[in-house]
Amino acid sequence: MDDLVTYDADADGIVTLTLNQPELRNPISGKEMIVALLSALERLESDPAARVAILTGAGKGFSSGGNVKDMAPGGPLNTGDPVTTRNGYKTGIQRLPLAFAKLEVPVIAAVNGAAVGAGCDLTCMCDLRIAGTSARFAESFVKLGLIAGDGGSWLLPRVVGWSKAAEMALTGDIIDSDEALRCGLVSQVVPDDQLMEAARALALRIAANPTHAVRMTKRLLWESRQSELATVLEMASAMQAAAHTTADHAEAVQAFLEKRKPDFKGS
Repeated sequence: MDDLVTYDADADGIVTLTLNQPELRNPISGKEMIVALLSALERLESDPAARVAILTGAGKGFSSGGNVKDMAPGGPLNTGDPVTTRNGYKTGIQRLPLAFAKLEVPVIAAVNGAAVGAGCDLTCMCDLRIAGTSARFAESFVKLGLIAGDGGSWLLPRVVGWSKAAEMALTGDIIDSDEALRCGLVSQVVPDDQLMEAARALALRIAANPTHAVRMTKRLLWESRQSELATVLEMASAMQAAAHTTADHAEAVQAFLEKRKPDFKGS
């Protein structure tokens, strides 16, 4: 099961997670893939050396979302019993957005090829998204007479805004990488053969900063999606008090005063 999501860490604190079922374009609706991805996220969060992660898909596609064969009557995604199917979502794919929301390590989605349905929503679970020129995105659930059962109706509007999210969700249309850039779904589009290089360059810019400050900044950004200003300010004051006590903060101040490059240790 572990080979469904590969975990590769390097000396710079960058972890590359790869959805590894290329023959099916990396669907994420199956129990085995969900468990493998959750396990990889748990490992990432508990790894003190991890500074930032890159999530991508093996082969020619990022993720095809749900396996349509599993949606046929009697299949694992359509049991015929609404209660059983509902519980299947709650104990299955809906665990993914909750896990990403709790994760403090920043995640960059490096989107290669198609990211459709739950695959599109998976990119929105990440903190940053860059795309190869061949990338395609679709919030395509309505095309199959379905809704986004994985949290897409919460995630997508917070990435592209209400109007664009409504257009994507209600039409189910595919958008290309240029349109994804225009609407803010991704922040960069690069040639396909430069995608992982560009993702790593972005990851290195993040990894160059103090680990604790990066993780707390991510937590505040996620919290600001759903909390009132007063709540976020209260969290910020507590986190800032902790940040002032870190060795990396002291090193940053000293390096600034001495006009030299800081040497952060992640402590």
